[in-house]
Amino acid sequence: MTPANPTLSNEPQEPHAESDELLPEIFRQTVEHAPIAISITDLKANILYANRAFRSITGYDNEEVLGKNESILSNGTTPRLVYQALWGRLAQKKPWSGVLVNRRKDKSLYLAELTVAPVLDETGETIYYLGMHRDTSELHELEQRVNNQRLMIEAVVNAAPAAMVVLDRQHRVVLSNPSFCRLARDLVEDGASESLVALLRENLATPFEKLENQGTAFSGKEISFDLGGRSPRWLSCHGRAIHIEDEQAHVFFAPTEERYLLLTINDISELRQKQQDSRLNALKALMAEEELLEGMRETFNAAIHRLQGPVNLISAAMRMLERRLGDKAENDPVLSAMREASAAGMEALENLSGSIPVRMAESKMPVNLNQLIREVITLCTDQLLAQGIVVDWQPALRLPWVMGGESSLRSMIKHLVENAIESMSQNQVSRRELFISTRVENHLVRMEITDSGPGIPPELVLKVFEPFFSTKPPHRVGRGMGLPVVQEIVAKHAGMVHVDTDYREGCRIVVELPFSAST
Repeated sequence: MTPANPTLSNEPQEPHAESDELLPEIFRQTVEHAPIAISITDLKANILYANRAFRSITGYDNEEVLGKNESILSNGTTPRLVYQALWGRLAQKKPWSGVLVNRRKDKSLYLAELTVAPVLDETGETIYYLGMHRDTSELHELEQRVNNQRLMIEAVVNAAPAAMVVLDRQHRVVLSNPSFCRLARDLVEDGASESLVALLRENLATPFEKLENQGTAFSGKEISFDLGGRSPRWLSCHGRAIHIEDEQAHVFFAPTEERYLLLTINDISELRQKQQDSRLNALKALMAEEELLEGMRETFNAAIHRLQGPVNLISAAMRMLERRLGDKAENDPVLSAMREASAAGMEALENLSGSIPVRMAESKMPVNLNQLIREVITLCTDQLLAQGIVVDWQPALRLPWVMGGESSLRSMIKHLVENAIESMSQNQVSRRELFISTRVENHLVRMEITDSGPGIPPELVLKVFEPFFSTKPPHRVGRGMGLPVVQEIVAKHAGMVHVDTDYREGCRIVVELPFSAST
């Protein structure tokens, strides 16, 4: 298909029939109709020629500018150094380019993007000056508006409390604000933004994958990080895709898009901490009631345990006496009394068993073990301070959920912590340190509670898990049910608990629980 206008064709044109050179009139008409303002001056900058675009931009007619100095366009606001640089270049017979503030005939101002070049004769001497300029006021306003908007956006983003980061397809950080950098320093060891991005991708695996592959935005995805001695951090994360056209020249007529990812992270730790404080107050009352019921159960079980021995002895003695008396057994008053005593004992055992408070069935749910440990430490703060115990709490930064009963697991942890406090409260213990840690090991959540107390002798590491066995002095109350209760709860959660016999500087109890595969 040939172009409608043959002068626009890419095909080479035949030279003019009359001459291979363009005529001077063609040059004159070309300059006259050029879309850029062109003027020719003498060596003192007096205007000898001005084309139509010059007259259109400045508002002056030909008669008003010819013979006049170019300074009629000066507004007087252009710095003197600019003109010094202009004349300095022309004195060197070199062109100068720059921007001046010019004034039209109607006194309105405009920005002139100006190029001035010397016109040289055959001997290399300057005979005229050629000036070309265009009105760039609108372009400057547009550029300045864009720049101002950029500065305002940057100021807003940099001052925003929310952490923001833009990632490319290789998960490299393209842009990030100061809040994101501060968050990186708080959450990752090396404080690098890339490390925080990797941590967020790990904890937002599914929504991040959909955002990356399908451009599906997500909002309000909450994740938490437990920082041990400091308050836990709760983050609400939002993500969306940003589509930007390719900036390279070769795709100008076939633009392509590049996808970037914007992550916005709001720190909701303060809100969650307030909710946690309210929850702890309610939890104290609930656990006080549970401890009362647990004490009643322990009392009844202890009574049953104590009564079971004499009743069993009476039953054994009764059977022996029955075999010895034979046929005379029916009329023997001693045997009759023993039978009555055995029946009374069995009835008492049944009554005691029936009076034990029943544990309410607890439904299983995803439980954050770090959160339960923190709650227990908070609940036991008064006891820890009273005994001068220093707590070293080193949780895994991100721990998988454990499926189980939240209340029973919390009770299990509380038993272990209170046992540790009890062991360190003895007078001969001078160094009082409680170390608690969590981590993932061998596809299990491993919790270690270590105290600097006297420890458990190797020959008793199994016996301490038997009901009503205790290493505490006889005058201490509530003896012998702490570790058996711990073992019972751990067993119900398909886990394991044991005393670390390799630890010699106190006592270390290790609890291992399976975690939910979905996390």
